[in-house]
Amino acid sequence: MAESVFIHSTAIIDEGSQIGEGTKIWHFSHIMPNCIIGERCNIGQNVVISPEVVLGNNVKVQNNVSIYTGVTCDDDVFLGPSMVFTNVINPRSAINRRDQYQKTHVGKGATIGANATVVCGNDIGEYAFIGAGAVITKSVPPYALVMGNPARQRGWVSEYGHRLTFDAGGTAVCPESGQLYRLTDNRITLLN
Repeated sequence: MAESVFIHSTAIIDEGSQIGEGTKIWHFSHIMPNCIIGERCNIGQNVVISPEVVLGNNVKVQNNVSIYTGVTCDDDVFLGPSMVFTNVINPRSAINRRDQYQKTHVGKGATIGANATVVCGNDIGEYAFIGAGAVITKSVPPYALVMGNPARQRGWVSEYGHRLTFDAGGTAVCPESGQLYRLTDNRITLLN
């Protein structure tokens, strides 16, 4: 473990986990065996990260988040307070389904809002924005804005998280960054 890692005295880090430089792990969080947590991550209070989860660099995990085996997150992902991933489609207390864990991948820069639930096996595209309380029951395309239960796409967002308004030619400008985007065949391309 890197010397610059901060681990609160109440946090539990199981053997075999790798934690990158500059990462902070706060009160009552539990990092289970064989996780990989990148550099400059922030793991909030009361977070559970199950075995073999992989988080990229600069991932922000807010309080009370559960990240179960089978989840991988690229760099710069934001996981909002009390959101949860699942890893079994049909859990039953009396039936062991550890050999049926499904994978979920969260792309670079994506945001998942507070109290959202991501049903396993559904990937989240890069820079997608999942609204608070949404229930993800199918994969989400890159740059998509989705909300509701079940979640439905309501538009597109920029890499800075602003809703994009496309002109008749299929282009939009992020009001914060000035980045130019094109929408073609229901896919977003960053032009600059």
